[in-house]
Formats: sequence, C-alpha cells, structure tokens
Amino acid sequence: MAVMIEDLMTQLVKDGGSDLHISAGIPPYGRFSGQLRPIHDDSLDEESCNKLIFSMLNNAQRKQLEQTWELDCAYGLKGIARFRVNVYRQRGTYAACLRALSNTVPTLESLGLPPIVEEMSHMPKGLILVTGPTGSGKTTTLAAMIEHINQTRAEHILTIEDPIEFTYRPVKSVIHQRQLNEDTRSFANALKAALREDPDVILVGELRDLDTIQLAITAAETGHLVLGTLHTSSAAQTVDRMVDVFPPSQQNQIRVQLSSSLVAVFAQTLCKRHNPSPGQSGRVMAQEIMINTPATANLIREGKTAQLYSAIQTGGQLSMQTLEKALGDLVLSNQVMMDEALLKTSKPDELIRLVKQLS
Repeated sequence: MAVMIEDLMTQLVKDGGSDLHISAGIPPYGRFSGQLRPIHDDSLDEESCNKLIFSMLNNAQRKQLEQTWELDCAYGLKGIARFRVNVYRQRGTYAACLRALSNTVPTLESLGLPPIVEEMSHMPKGLILVTGPTGSGKTTTLAAMIEHINQTRAEHILTIEDPIEFTYRPVKSVIHQRQLNEDTRSFANALKAALREDPDVILVGELRDLDTIQLAITAAETGHLVLGTLHTSSAAQTVDRMVDVFPPSQQNQIRVQLSSSLVAVFAQTLCKRHNPSPGQSGRVMAQEIMINTPATANLIREGKTAQLYSAIQTGGQLSMQTLEKALGDLVLSNQVMMDEALLKTSKPDELIRLVKQLS
C-alpha cells in the first residue's frame, strides 16, 4: 500500500522528530534529537515521491515550483502539527524537507531562556536580533518573545514571515501575520508598508538583504520594537554582516544608526544533550548574549567589532555571556559532553580554559 504524506508526518511528530526528508531512491528520513534515521522501510520511486510532495501543494504553488524549481510554503495537518515545507530539485527529480512546527506557541519558561530575554522583550523600541545557524531555534525563541508580549501588554504586533511558522491567538495584543508570496511580495515591501500600519512590535522573519536591513534599522530608530533573525554565529559577526551588505560609502552611517538602535543580540546554537531523561528534549540551547551598552555602542560606531567579545566577557553583571561561557556551564552541569561543546565553538582554547577555571 502506498505511503501517505499524512502518515509520515504523524509518525515523525509522534516519535518527537523535527525534520522529514523525502526524495526518490531512498526511504523517507526523519531527524530525531539531531540524528537522521529512516522512518519507513521502503525506498520511494520518483512517482511515489512526486505524489507525496504534490499532495501538499495548491495549484499556484505547483505552478511556482515548475517555474522556479524551488518552493517555500507551509502545510497544516489538523490535530497534529504545522510544517514548514521546502521543495527543491536534485539530480533531475523533486525532493522536500519538512520542518515540524509545534501547534502551541512556546513560552520563555518552557525554553529555559535566561531572564534577560524576557527583560529585553519589555523594551519599547529598538532592534533585537536572534542569530545562529539553520535549525538552532531562532524562530522558536522569537515566537516565545512575541507570545510573552501578547500575554502581558496591549500592542499591535505585525509579523512578516517566510512562511508563517507559529500562529498566535490574540490575548492582550492585536496580531497580524503576513506571509511572503501570499500576503506580500517581499520583506522590504512589507516593512515599508508596516510603518504606515501603526505597529508597536514588528517581527521580520529574516534580515536577508540591504533594503530589509535598512528598513528594520529605520523602524527601530522611529520608535518601534523590531525583532529579526540572521544566520550568524556571534554578536560581532552579526554587526559585521549587517554593515558589510552596504556599500563602503554608507557603512559609517549604518554603524552610527546600528550603535543607537541595537538593543541586544542573542546568538544561539543547539547541542546534543547528554543522557536526556524520558520526555526531555534531546537538545539543549547555548546562547551568546550581547546587550548594547554605551561601551558596546562605541565599539560598533568606531568599527571595532573585534573588541566586542572582550566587552561581552566583562559584561557578566549586565547578563552578558560569551558562547564559550554558556557551553562551559552546560559541560560542568553534565548536560553536554565536552566533545559536543567543542564542535559548537570557534574558540576551543577559550572553552577549555573556562572549563578548567570553573571546575
């Protein structure tokens, strides 16, 4: 009997998986606590693979896929979960990756995020960035921050996403969610329009180009709280990436704007948890935290981003921490093995020094 996409989705969610991979020539694979394994015995032929993929798409999405050979969309399975879907071509056939999204919006407490994350979500304006590699929980962290705002104060929250991953139920806030290619043509267009839509809080799914970054900084400067993500692995790299997308003639001006509008950078990664208890997540988060103080603002303004790491090291009283400090704490509390922590750091010598110093 042919396998159905709904069966694979249900099995993935039931077994606690995060991603489902579908392609011709191999069985469907799932990712569980960071590890890939097959979730079905039989390999898929090209026809079966296409049937699974196209069963999730509407006519407009099929047309877009046939024209561009790539597609991002969302698919909901009632009572089970929503999925973020990416369809692409490889070796002349279609393949897909589906990311399982929780039906319930996470809370800051359930994610075990430090108190400073909640404190930053109370800021009336400015730019808060959550960064990290793909699959590091950036969207989940932002969703928890948005939900905290929704639960605690009356604001107009506007999200611009590709695609919408978590759906919010308004509690104290009014929430409008716009999806790329369904509700807007681009992040930049949606951000331009957002400034005329009376928002208090703006969530930008990804700051991926010059126009979007410029508009996000402008929105933060003009009295809005702007939350966004970047695929960078540290606070210093985040600042450099935002400045470097601009031509050299504009970079000084952007540094000045960023130094005054940036509120915080949370650069995070997920580590494999050592001996997880039954029902406990197989991964645990480590976060580098930079809060923008007069000292860090000065370094950003003067282009001395290489010194931001030292500023974070000495900013512990302000709830700042380096990624190495976060990883070291996880190693010492036996939540993460040293080998795993070393895979996640770009400064292994610093991590080893910290663990020796603290143990």
